[in-house]
Amino acid sequence: MTTKTTTNRFTASGLTRRSFGALAAGAALVAGIMAGKPAVAQDTIKIGELNSYSRFAAFTVPYKQGFELALEEINAAGGIGGKKLEVISRDDGATTGDAVRVAEELVTRENVAFIFGTFLSNVGLAVGDFANQKKVLFIAAEPLTDALTMAKGNRYTFRLRANTWMQVGMLVDAVKETGAKRWAIVAPNYEYGQSSAENFKALAEKAIPGFEVVAEQYPALGKIDAGATVAALEQAKPDAIFNVLFGGDLAKFVREGSTRGLFEGRAVASLLTGEPEWMLPLKDEVPAGWIVTGYPWDQIEDAPHKAFVEAYMAKYDDSPRLGSLLGYQLMYMIRDMLAKAGSTDTEAMIAALEGLEMDTVAGSVSMRAADNQSTMGAWVGKLAVEDGKGKMVDWKFYDGAGFMHTEDAVKAARQD
Repeated sequence: MTTKTTTNRFTASGLTRRSFGALAAGAALVAGIMAGKPAVAQDTIKIGELNSYSRFAAFTVPYKQGFELALEEINAAGGIGGKKLEVISRDDGATTGDAVRVAEELVTRENVAFIFGTFLSNVGLAVGDFANQKKVLFIAAEPLTDALTMAKGNRYTFRLRANTWMQVGMLVDAVKETGAKRWAIVAPNYEYGQSSAENFKALAEKAIPGFEVVAEQYPALGKIDAGATVAALEQAKPDAIFNVLFGGDLAKFVREGSTRGLFEGRAVASLLTGEPEWMLPLKDEVPAGWIVTGYPWDQIEDAPHKAFVEAYMAKYDDSPRLGSLLGYQLMYMIRDMLAKAGSTDTEAMIAALEGLEMDTVAGSVSMRAADNQSTMGAWVGKLAVEDGKGKMVDWKFYDGAGFMHTEDAVKAARQD
């Protein structure tokens, strides 16, 4: 495996779900590469990656370990048509300005064939706009805002993970039977939080008779005043709460809300809280009964997924996070794209991604050409505390294909 990075370096090995039949197009790729972009050295294909490693290590470090595990597997199996994949990785500073600067450096100085990654939604949007202006391929890893593939979408930007519309739709489906009508909303005050809240209002209004929002709180990301936020929500006396907070903000909110009894007798629907990245730090303070999206990695019995878990744990001596799975699947999508494209030419890679079908460790996933959004699904369940730590129980896997924006909505929203 070849990876250059300004952050910690990892190596990986293990098992894959798929056979390496996808590499049958290797000979064509070699020919295409030799006549293609300067991003490809004689024996490597250089690709660029950027993410918020210093700011959101809880998610991005496992994500990096995941994609590097896949990277080593791919290279050990012969790479792409005999050429090794090389990832040039950078920290994007978790700001739009730094991210665009880093993306520019990867493309112009490192001569990478394309770029992938990012964490925050506003950063992902900035890099997507850069990709559109420079006509370079960008594959978003974690940014969840719908705008990335809807209103601000462009033909150069693709996303693997289910967006906010899809994941909120799954949550609404899970909570509509609670009978709760009066809802309060708490979300971080930036693109991801705002779009999640708007999606919840739109989807819940259709699914829940008598639905109304009685309070909304939007604390600044990373700067929540938990006491004031909890007090404002409690004063509204909602039947239920929709939460979008994560990381340190989530921990403070949970601790303060539990102390004041905010969650007693109320349903809580919460995006991302079942992901190990955000659940494990809560330890025995995990709020039992919350309905969440997440990743019950230790309970998924599908053989390919178990093989991934075993390989990951053997390499890193740690359990996988949702980021680990996402990074792993993303690198295999890159492999399949390059094999299908037969070239690192941007137009060839875009054509390969449109409609690309992938057999991942979490099931079949396809990339919809209408909006460059994949059908990757998500797990929804309830939180519980066992042996002093949190876990997801009573969970169900939702196929993302059933929760995407309609193609008519995509056409109405996109300008490209």
